[in-house]
Amino acid sequence: MLRGRKRSAANEVSFQMTPMIDMTFLLLIFFMVTTRMTEESRRREIRLPSAMSSVVPKNLKNRDTINIDGQGVYFVGDQQMSRKQMKQYLKKRFENFPPLRIYLRADQETPALKIREFMKMATEAGALDVIFGTYRK
Repeated sequence: MLRGRKRSAANEVSFQMTPMIDMTFLLLIFFMVTTRMTEESRRREIRLPSAMSSVVPKNLKNRDTINIDGQGVYFVGDQQMSRKQMKQYLKKRFENFPPLRIYLRADQETPALKIREFMKMATEAGALDVIFGTYRK
């Protein structure tokens, strides 16, 4: 008598949770770090000018925050930059991560010549959109 072979249980399809949990934690860490960097760039002590017709932008995401203090010194985050370094930074930023969108925070004591100088550098680098930080009166 031939005995029938026992059929092995069909291979069960299982869902691996470990890689999904790992990815979730990696994404969480990524967003925590980038959010902190964005907040750091706005922490510099800048006394923004007042404007009656200022509008609060709906979205400041994907913008480089550039600070200019009262003496006309450029800052990206806490890093001080010369005119030449700023020009190189803007150019590299546009080449590597277009489009170049800027949130400019200039102190109310910043000489207008420095703001014009920055706008010229931003235009030459290919900036699409520059918004100015102000307080609403």
